[in-house]
Amino acid sequence: MAYDKDSLTRLAGGSGHSLWHYTTTDTIATVNTAGYFSDSAGMFNTNDVIVAVTSTGGTPVVSLTYANSVTASAVDVVDGLTVTATDSD
Repeated sequence: MAYDKDSLTRLAGGSGHSLWHYTTTDTIATVNTAGYFSDSAGMFNTNDVIVAVTSTGGTPVVSLTYANSVTASAVDVVDGLTVTATDSD
């Protein structure tokens, strides 16, 4: 699946930076590929944070990533940090 700008939501922002939420059935490895968010390059600033809800084999995976390079036509995000949790009940 390719980037879908309708799945990107700005949650908050201030001081020139934003917090975003993005949901996709793509894996985080696809999402963190250089250029994945380039169709929305005009919306991002360097160091904007993205909470990415991706999928691995149909299982949701939550990762935190951020835009480490933004130009007028391209966005590159870091690999991201997977948020893990234990549900022991």
